[in-house]
Amino acid sequence: MSDDENGRSAIRRRSGDVRMSALTTDLDLEIPIIAAPMAGGASTPALVAAASRAGGLGFLAAGYKTPQALSDQIDAVRAEGVSFGVNVFAPNPVPVDVDAYRAYARAIQVEADRYGITLADGVPVEDDDYFEDKIDLLLASPVPVVSFTFGFPAPGVIKALRIAGSLVVLTVTSEAEALLAVDAGADLLVVQSSAAGGHSGTLTPLQVPAETPITELIAQIRHRTSVPLLAAGGLATSADVAAALHAGATAAVVGTVLLRTEESGASAPHKAALADPSRGNTVFTRVFTGRPARALRNEFTDRYDAQAPIGYPAIHHLTNPMRKAAVAQADPERMHLWAGTGYRHATEEPAGVVLSRLANL
Repeated sequence: MSDDENGRSAIRRRSGDVRMSALTTDLDLEIPIIAAPMAGGASTPALVAAASRAGGLGFLAAGYKTPQALSDQIDAVRAEGVSFGVNVFAPNPVPVDVDAYRAYARAIQVEADRYGITLADGVPVEDDDYFEDKIDLLLASPVPVVSFTFGFPAPGVIKALRIAGSLVVLTVTSEAEALLAVDAGADLLVVQSSAAGGHSGTLTPLQVPAETPITELIAQIRHRTSVPLLAAGGLATSADVAAALHAGATAAVVGTVLLRTEESGASAPHKAALADPSRGNTVFTRVFTGRPARALRNEFTDRYDAQAPIGYPAIHHLTNPMRKAAVAQADPERMHLWAGTGYRHATEEPAGVVLSRLANL
């Protein structure tokens, strides 16, 4: 596949790489832009469909959804008659130290008290986000593309998805992870830099990913594999996209720049914070979920970053009621304001307009 196709890109089945199937057709992108899956509500069926109708590719986020809710959203996008993908959180648990968990719960209870909420400071919740049920759903009702974040599924899962007709995409954050993903059987790789908003897809969440620019990361990995690379992290302008493609990416994956679009399901306080000129830099933090994630700096990140233990999904479940209450009361200082470094470029307009601008059309 050519890496310099005049700003156009194609994710294609390659002979011998992807099983032939009636469901898996060539996904020729009219523009080299993919709408990132954003768990928690931002990636609505409307946003996914808008991205695909614009000539790119949209992704539903399976994270934090029940299998039934995911099935309903898949049906909604299918009804639009567009190609799309589904992203799944792969099990890669980081069990929390129970004593550290309880100490953190006690420390942040004062914040939950603002909303009359008592946090669960007993036994941490360690679950797999209905992983097996979601895989069963995607095998029974295949979609064109399935991507994984946080880890790689078992070889049998990858094989089954490919036989079912889905392209399998694995998320990596370093050259070492990329080589592991290729060995695991990935059809494509999402190469995510630390500039990306929300959770890092790192396989080693005990460490914060290195701040390697996406163009350098793409170039490093491009020299080691011919598997198509999708660049993600901090891509917010047409120049950013062009640079990623020039470095060797097949397409650019964008998320933060879509958060304020008309089709986005991001909360009103989140959208307002992204547009707030008084907001400063983004920070990498684990205060909200126990896993490294990039967000707008706020009072909660400032106050508890040093105290937050490592532990996913336990810390996510601990803080979730407080964060939901903060959204309900439009309190951005205790919300997880996920944002990549290019958040200033997020605009309030149709998603198709944003994607066309990024593709320099």
